[in-house]
Amino acid sequence: MKPDHPWGRSGNRDLFAELAARLGYSADFRGQLDVAFNHKSFANEALESIDHNERLEFLGDAVVDLVVAEHLMRNHPRMPEGQLSRHRAAIVSTKSLAAAAEELRLGEMLRLGRGEQRSGGRRKSSLLADVFEAVVGAVYLDLGMQKAENLLLDVFGERLRAATIVAEDADYKTALQEWTQSQLQSTPVYRVIGETGPDHQKVFHVEVSVQGRRLAQAKGRSKKLAERSAAHKALLNEQKVKTVSTTEGHVGDREERGSP
Repeated sequence: MKPDHPWGRSGNRDLFAELAARLGYSADFRGQLDVAFNHKSFANEALESIDHNERLEFLGDAVVDLVVAEHLMRNHPRMPEGQLSRHRAAIVSTKSLAAAAEELRLGEMLRLGRGEQRSGGRRKSSLLADVFEAVVGAVYLDLGMQKAENLLLDVFGERLRAATIVAEDADYKTALQEWTQSQLQSTPVYRVIGETGPDHQKVFHVEVSVQGRRLAQAKGRSKKLAERSAAHKALLNEQKVKTVSTTEGHVGDREERGSP
């Protein structure tokens, strides 16, 4: 390994240890997880022969597809095949997987060659999506399908349960801010209201409010995940309120006109 490569600094190693513990690895077993972070450019520049993550990425891609498809079918027994396919495509898109990798801070642990490092490889959506799939593949090989499934449900659970298709570039926090600004001339405020679990498996509980009115609460493995989930719930809640208000308005109109 070239000595001037950033991988190996204590910060990255600490982050790697936290991720391994969160995924279910023991302190003395890392299996294929270490290989999942070896980009091909890094392997090509290494002083010794090392494996890169493309084979794990290949496997992880299949696992992601299977788990997402299975849970969409379970959660939406009446959803037609075409809509299921579009829903799955939105969740497994490069941009969606890259966002999941960012939530888990995988880019900070990615081992890159010097060229990829200089060109900002840690922020490239394609590389982030690839390392996410490689991590899923490693977890599947090392710990089994259930652990891989748990990881995917942690990341995509809300979207798998949602009745509507979420576009790959959807940003719940931005959507909520646009809604509150247009309807209430105010912006949402996010507040951590609690933390549970050990340091390596901490769960953050977040509340989102506007003008002192609580819109929703949610939890997540990171503050960002919890905030995004809270924004999504707030949007769903406001849609329900809007639907009820509209229905009540129609009833009132009929009563004023004397309609049955």
